[in-house]
Amino acid sequence: MDGARPTARPGAVVAVLATAGIVAAIMQTLVVPLIGQLPVLLHTSASNASWAVTATLLAAAVTTPAIGRLGDLYGKRRLLLVCMVPLIAGSVVCALAGSLVPMIVGRGLQGIGMGMVPLGISSLRDVLPPEKLGSAIALISSSLGIGGALGLPIAAAVAEHADWRVLFWGSAVLGAIVAVLILVVIPATPATAKGSFDLVGALGLGAGLVCLLLGVSKGADWGWGSPTTLGLLIAAPVLLLAWGRWELRTAAPLVDLHLAGRREVLLTNAASVVVGFAMYAQALIVPQLLQLPVATGYGLGRSMQATGLWMAPSGLMMMLVSPLGAKLSAARSPKVTLALGSLVIAVGYGSSMALLGSAWGLLVVTCICSTGVALAYGAMPALIMGAVPQSATASANSFNTLMRSIGTSVSAAVVGVVLARMTVDLGGRALPSEAGFRTGLLIGCGVALLAAAVALTIPARRPAPAAGADLPAGPLDEPVPSAGRGTA
Repeated sequence: MDGARPTARPGAVVAVLATAGIVAAIMQTLVVPLIGQLPVLLHTSASNASWAVTATLLAAAVTTPAIGRLGDLYGKRRLLLVCMVPLIAGSVVCALAGSLVPMIVGRGLQGIGMGMVPLGISSLRDVLPPEKLGSAIALISSSLGIGGALGLPIAAAVAEHADWRVLFWGSAVLGAIVAVLILVVIPATPATAKGSFDLVGALGLGAGLVCLLLGVSKGADWGWGSPTTLGLLIAAPVLLLAWGRWELRTAAPLVDLHLAGRREVLLTNAASVVVGFAMYAQALIVPQLLQLPVATGYGLGRSMQATGLWMAPSGLMMMLVSPLGAKLSAARSPKVTLALGSLVIAVGYGSSMALLGSAWGLLVVTCICSTGVALAYGAMPALIMGAVPQSATASANSFNTLMRSIGTSVSAAVVGVVLARMTVDLGGRALPSEAGFRTGLLIGCGVALLAAAVALTIPARRPAPAAGADLPAGPLDEPVPSAGRGTA
């Protein structure tokens, strides 16, 4: 395959794919500064307005595995361009929205763009020389966190000083620019997989994920004991088990569960769920601490825009650290980088016990946590791509991205329950207590330690001979399974 590697300018390719990932990630935080205003702007209730966030997360989770498989079947560059269409269209729909339904539709379309991140990571294996691969993978994998951290202050500034619709017109223009860059810079690559698209598998996985993520994300609003929540959480494992049975029997599965069941892939995905949880807990807690009134005794009274600016350095930290993680993976293996990153996240959470009293202290906490996230997120796709054949890279990376999303959704639910249960009264308003925030941060610390423990159980691999994290087409210690099931 290396002999057929398309000619590409490595620096330009990495820059464009990283930009695409950052733009996709920005879509998730785009409406955060508007959450308080959306009920008035869309003539709806606060509970209904929260669907503007939920719709994006659900659409991303449901469509990412299908997009990955389609990328393997029809070419990753083609699917990168396809992903830009709903992102741009969704931005335009949101910009024109005057009520809740079109806003939800537009936000769902924007969420489909998240499929660009695993597609971009997988594309690197097709177009870059091995010595450039490690650092490029780490940077693009970290683009999720970078986009989220940088998007918040930008969105807050626009929302505060301009009409809210400018946010969405701006995202549409940004999406169009990225689409042109992909068309011009990213070389076309041939399809790496054979077989057909598993529509039944895509629908089954989508239905199971909707039930799971909807139940987890809306359980606090609907009540954890409500018939709707319980019904969704019961239906989710039933549907996912039925989906798994189908995937094991069909000739061309959406997700090759035989590959996903390999110990290296399985444990990496398990660690991804836990790291996703650990990463998101501080992202939920720190902004609230920055914005709560000083009268609480622990809130810092910052505006939304100021909060975004205090959070932005964490995104820059991820950008700076990701190349170092690639070098560590090349020298010691991605397994070591993943474990170390998880431990650094735990240190960040631990330091928060002494640093909650000031904005500078919280800045230190977020930068330490983001350093760990950059290391861990950069190592995950390296582990995945080192354990699967080239014909399954996009599908396998998309499934890994899904595992991270599940972790963040569960984190939001758990931290939300903790903060809702541990409250103080301030002027008739129930606000999360300092003890609640500390409990949430300690949970994040414990989960990060669990992620490190899981990472250490991943089977050891012999280091690649190249100094730049050369990734083999399959595991070095045992053969890749036969691809008669549509994965080669």
